[in-house]
Order: sequence, then C-alpha cells, then structure tokens
Amino acid sequence: MYLRLIAPLIAGAALLLAPFAAGAAEVPAQWKRAWPQTDFSRIEVDPAEIFSGGPGKDGIPAITGPEMIAAGAEDGLDPREPVMVLELEGQPARAYPVRYLMWHEIVNDVAGDVPIAVTFCPLCNSGLIFDRRLDGRVLEFGVSGKLRFSDMVMFDRQTESWWQQFNGRAIVGELQGSDLTPLPAWLESWQGYLGRNPDGLVMAQPGGYRRNYGANPYAGYDSGAPFLYRGEMPPHGIDPVARVVRVGNRAWPLTRLAEAGEITEAGYRLSWAEGQASALDTRAIGAGREVGDVRVHDAATGAGVIHEVVFAFAFHAFEPDGIWMMGE
Repeated sequence: MYLRLIAPLIAGAALLLAPFAAGAAEVPAQWKRAWPQTDFSRIEVDPAEIFSGGPGKDGIPAITGPEMIAAGAEDGLDPREPVMVLELEGQPARAYPVRYLMWHEIVNDVAGDVPIAVTFCPLCNSGLIFDRRLDGRVLEFGVSGKLRFSDMVMFDRQTESWWQQFNGRAIVGELQGSDLTPLPAWLESWQGYLGRNPDGLVMAQPGGYRRNYGANPYAGYDSGAPFLYRGEMPPHGIDPVARVVRVGNRAWPLTRLAEAGEITEAGYRLSWAEGQASALDTRAIGAGREVGDVRVHDAATGAGVIHEVVFAFAFHAFEPDGIWMMGE
C-alpha cells in the first residue's frame, strides 16, 4: 500500500531523470567559490535555469529539532490559517504552521523513528514532507538561497548537494540523481486539524529569531506574477498563480474542485471543504481569502494519496507534459 501512496510523485518525477547535456552552459565561477564542497561535475539541469532568490546560503534559516507541544495547548493560531499535517501510523499527528514555514521554509524533525524534512516554498505554494534517510544515512537540509522555476533549491549539510523542493530530487552534487521519499502530508486549516486531532502535536513558535510570525511577507503574491520565473506559462488560459491540485503528473484546477466539492477521476477521489485561508493573500495569514481544505484518496481503497496544492506555473514547469484535468 505504501508504494501506492508514493507512486504518483515517483511517476511525475520520471520526466526529470535525464541528465543535463554537458557543455550547454557553464557552472558560474561564483557558485564554485561560494560552495566549495559541492561537486559541480555532477549536474542534471541547465545552470542557466537556477537564479539567486536574494538571500544567500542559510540566509533563510532552516529549523532543526523544533519544539512540539500539545495541540490543545496552542492558543495563538487563527482557526483558518494553514498548517502542514503529517499523520504516521502509530505516531501522534503533527502540525507545522505555515506562519513559521513562511520564514524558515524547511524544518528538520523526527516523527517517532522517522527523520523528516518539512518543506514549504511560498513562491510556488509547494508543501511536501520527505523522509530524510538515504542509503543508510540521515540528511539535514538547509535553504540554499537559489531558485529554479521559482521553486526553492535545498541543500543537504552532509554533501552540500542541491535538491529541488518540488520533487525531492538531487539535481547538483555528489548525490545527483537521488530521490527523497515523500510522506503522506497535506495543507489543512488549523481548526480542521485540531478538530480531528485534539490529542495531536503542533510545532511551537521558534525561539531566537526576530520574525513577524503570522504575517505574510508576500502580501498579494497569489494575485500577481511569479517571482523570478522565466519558464513557459501554463496552457488552457490558466492564470500562472491559480492553484491546482497536483497528483503526480496530473493537475486539477482548484476552482473546478471547489465548485464540485468532490471529483472522482483517474482512480482518485478528490474532496474540498471550506475553512482554509490563503497564506499568500493578505498581510495577516489567517485573514486570507478562502482556498479550502483538499484531500485526495485512492478511489478503490480509500487510502490517502500524496498530493499538493500548488501554483499552475510551477506544475507546468516541472511537468511540461502533464495532464490537465479540466473536466471537458
């Protein structure tokens, strides 16, 4: 059953497996100076696709070993603000508020005996949780400050290989070609999570950082234009920052799902419920416009399926031959 859970993202990543053609572009010399531990002889993407997002290495500080508290003890979150949710069998449910992920983008944690990386790229609205184990060792991730197709490029502190957040694939360095295993996780409103998991856990506010937690530093972003995006715009007249539900190489427009409430197609059952605010709309995260809670299950077995709600331009950039589920 676990293979069934991760199959959609593995299938989607298959389009990105071919290595970059050597000689098409040179790796910038400043990369080699700033990243002396990174093996730039191993790269599977065009270096010209990778831009600086502004902050340098660790300029956006990832969190390692967050404090987790009882969900019932948390009284500072707005009911509608989003949290990243992880529910592993035999372990208490865990929630990671986007108000913290917005400023840190990666949280290295351990759920039971599973080391995890909770990742959120606000520029793509991409939220995924990965198993940090790879070939017998545990990786710890940081934020490189680089973007590819406006999506965060992560790095691991063990080899300083570069990883694409959107699919958990190493695109540069010693571990190039490796894939992290995604875990079943999703964005949900705080009130929805707490209602289902009164005995669950939630990440406490990080200490030692001067950040305006609860505020959206990208106010109005999801009604504007993608940041530092140079790729092709999505087809079918879809706005580049319209949200779509991504399951592997398929995308359902969120507007279509919200109107229907439930859709069963391609072997999946997608559902939508009111209650979650957009984290990338108003300055106050909890006051954002309605985007709703989305879940995806196997239509035959009812098992949860790995999915994420992302911006249309990001889906098209990483799945250029993807299938758009327009309902036509």
